[in-house]
Amino acid sequence: MPNFSILLPPAEGKKTGGNPFAPDMFDYRSSGTFNYFRELNAERKSLIKALQDILGAPEHELERLFGVKGDTLADAVQVNTAVLKAPLMSALDRYSPGVMFKAMDFQGLPTGAQRRLLENGIIFSGLFGLLRPDDLIPNYRLKMDASVPEIGKVSSFWRPHLSPILNTHLEGRFVWNLLPGAHRDAWDDAHTYAHMVEVKFYREVQGERRAVSHGVKQLRGQLSAHIVKETIESIEPLLEWEHPDGYELDQDAMEQNEETKTTLLVYVKYG
Repeated sequence: MPNFSILLPPAEGKKTGGNPFAPDMFDYRSSGTFNYFRELNAERKSLIKALQDILGAPEHELERLFGVKGDTLADAVQVNTAVLKAPLMSALDRYSPGVMFKAMDFQGLPTGAQRRLLENGIIFSGLFGLLRPDDLIPNYRLKMDASVPEIGKVSSFWRPHLSPILNTHLEGRFVWNLLPGAHRDAWDDAHTYAHMVEVKFYREVQGERRAVSHGVKQLRGQLSAHIVKETIESIEPLLEWEHPDGYELDQDAMEQNEETKTTLLVYVKYG
């Protein structure tokens, strides 16, 4: 059995619609609905209530909350108003328009790789805390670094609730941490895992190296697909692997910390 986990962010862009006959997302009599991290149920409900309580606030406050304006803001208000009664689909399908999830190409993965992603992927969600890729969720909008009145910063709200659950879940596992900073802020890492790997991507032109920001989601998605296809549970298989977009591992820049049991891999594209 694979003994790794991949920590992933959600997608900001989401697929609309869903199955109108799917069970209520808080109905645990059915399988597949928040089946894996149901301990967060009470916090999910309280955050949804706090969010819905302020959806009638002045427009400028809602713009600050959601970080969008105009039609996109109107859509954010609409989907969050309807979130408890909205049709559901798997988180993987809901996030499928996102760049990282497109790059994973779940439908194009071999059956075994699909199963490994479903079983070993953990998604950090602003509204739901932790999700597995096959959890059934509605359409919604809430960033992990947003601040909700009566709740405060979403990542700070989730930290004491999801951290002990995640630390227990990761105990003894090999962890691929592909989270951006805002989502890492929601987790107090107790280093219960056997080892954790983080990955950074850089472009180097004429000796000047710069971190990749635009386009990094695609790079993470392609790496995730490779991990689940090859069942990678150590660093060694990546030492000679070249990323599909031409990024190469710089072994001299690799950082290891025995105390925290973490390794930072640095991939560089030259020229």
